[in-house]
Amino acid sequence: MGKQPTDGQEAVPVDDRYIVPGLQRGLQALLAFTPEQRRMTLTELGQAVGVTRSAVFRIAYTLDQLGFLAYDPHTRTYALGPQVLRLGYGYLASRDLLEVARPQLEALRDRTGWSAHLGVLEGREVVYLARLPTRGSLSSVVQVGTRLPAHATSMGRVLLAALAPAALRDLFAGAPLEPHGARTPTTLPALLAQAELDRDAGFAAHVAGYEAGVASVAAPVRDVTGATVAAINISTVAFLTSEEELRGPLARDVMATAARISAALGARPA
Repeated sequence: MGKQPTDGQEAVPVDDRYIVPGLQRGLQALLAFTPEQRRMTLTELGQAVGVTRSAVFRIAYTLDQLGFLAYDPHTRTYALGPQVLRLGYGYLASRDLLEVARPQLEALRDRTGWSAHLGVLEGREVVYLARLPTRGSLSSVVQVGTRLPAHATSMGRVLLAALAPAALRDLFAGAPLEPHGARTPTTLPALLAQAELDRDAGFAAHVAGYEAGVASVAAPVRDVTGATVAAINISTVAFLTSEEELRGPLARDVMATAARISAALGARPA
């Protein structure tokens, strides 16, 4: 039996006397629609909810008038209406990125033994929103709020890879690309080539980028529209790993974690 809070009081067991049957059946009608059954006749909807034809007609008519169902007179079927999407967006918008990402980052850190981070792109820099270090982590230049050049960090690279080539050119037009390690791109053509490789791979991994002696691997986080809105990564001292591990099991773990965060934000599986 579930519990519900009452006006300023502690949660108490749910009492069925307080359930509104009409509202309950209306919500059951909305939940009856699935990706496999996107349209239903009045008879099918009544069977799904378990009510009579006259009762389901009143339910469907009310939901149609409110925009939660849409009736097609040609097929005499109902489908979910635009107001359902509005509710969904409202729920997703209420889920803070940090709130969603933190437990996943904690689990990723604990599985790998590497420090985990969350960042977003602002201009030509990646801004760190979260840092979850491991016990005994070496000192790092990275803290919450730190800004680093996007082209020289793994998170920045996957965020830049999400941009269209034209947008990437505009972003870095006339801007110097400072070298940070031997593999950091220092020209616009090299940056575009790196972004294409990262885009195709679905992740970015490097050793000794912005921080010498540090290895990291990052993956993009997407929202309900499919747009890349953030990135996550893990990092550790380079001598504790290899290129094969970095681009193999570790990259897969980071991508899977990013996919779970994306799903919690409403993104569909790629």
